[in-house]
Amino acid sequence: MQIGLILLTVAYVLSQFFRAFLAVLSGPLQQDLGVDAEALAFASGLWFISFAAMQIPVGWALDTIGPKRTASALMLVGCGGGAMLFAAAGSALHINLAMILIGIGCSPVLMASFYIFAREFSPQKFATLAGLIIGIGTLGNLISSYPMALAEDLVGWRTSMLALAGLSALVAVGVQFTVRDPAKTQATTKGSLLDLLRMPVIWLILPIALVNYMPPGAIRGIWIGPYLQDVFGYDTAQVGIASMVMSAAMIGGVLLYGPLDRIFGTRKWVIVAGSALTLACIGWLWMFPAASPVVSIAMMSGVGFFGATFPVIMAHGKSFFPAHLAGRGVTLLNLFGIGGVGLAQFATGRLHTAYQGSDVTAPYTAVFGFLGLMLAVGLVLYLFSKDNTG
Repeated sequence: MQIGLILLTVAYVLSQFFRAFLAVLSGPLQQDLGVDAEALAFASGLWFISFAAMQIPVGWALDTIGPKRTASALMLVGCGGGAMLFAAAGSALHINLAMILIGIGCSPVLMASFYIFAREFSPQKFATLAGLIIGIGTLGNLISSYPMALAEDLVGWRTSMLALAGLSALVAVGVQFTVRDPAKTQATTKGSLLDLLRMPVIWLILPIALVNYMPPGAIRGIWIGPYLQDVFGYDTAQVGIASMVMSAAMIGGVLLYGPLDRIFGTRKWVIVAGSALTLACIGWLWMFPAASPVVSIAMMSGVGFFGATFPVIMAHGKSFFPAHLAGRGVTLLNLFGIGGVGLAQFATGRLHTAYQGSDVTAPYTAVFGFLGLMLAVGLVLYLFSKDNTG
């Protein structure tokens, strides 16, 4: 099982890579295929939406088929096939289809690990283990920054994507042969998603799950690239370095948040504090979008660092789920978390186009304002939720 969890972690590294690499390729894709910022935001949104849409069937599959076959099959077809299609892309349509396939392929990876954690380890260790795998997995976010920009410069984005297709296939096969499915409970096949939605306590956690990852996911996923290029004149290599700084901050944030619920004896107020600090950083970007590239990168890094509360949100929600619905429960939260970023990418892409004009900062002021508003609304609703450290 240890080797299996290591491979699932590698798979999650790839998942983190695929959700963020478009930001670095915005310049080359614009030059080679004529794909502009709005089209890339739409393609990024398709990754998140297809990923989110798969969470319900993935949750059912984890509870009934098991994590081994669920993760290996979807990753082989989705990530392997989608990356190959991306490498051969000749238009925005091909990019969109490839991102849908890759989103489907990445959809079971983290939840397969969470399912194993929920079934094989004590509840008190869940947030720490979840934070650890997300922290390690976020290395993919780091690799999708300057290393991807360097690979694009050395061998081109098409060759780079072919190599990623091959790596995805190898990891998928490895998962099939090394992961062991946890023993099923007697009630594994009973119950449904509706049983979870009938729990009032979940409804005040879902809003923060929906909006928490919006700012770091949307900014790192696409907007850091066009923003730094348009407002400060950064080139692909400079965008790659800035993206690497933000990615490193996201890794640090995830690792920090992992044990905080046990240290402070609360999950709710750890999430509230982190979300408030995230809101402060994105508020600065909204008010002063052109003040300084160094400070802007620092604020985006702050969004990534303080906004890395998702493992604690997952642990908060999971603490209310019955054991036989653990798979469907964590995938429900993941549906909201990932789906929220997809919806945000669709909305911010349109806002970016709508505010085009003589002021180069206006489109990004609209983007940052939207992301901040969504987080503020979700945070206010979450204040009425019930804490649980069990």
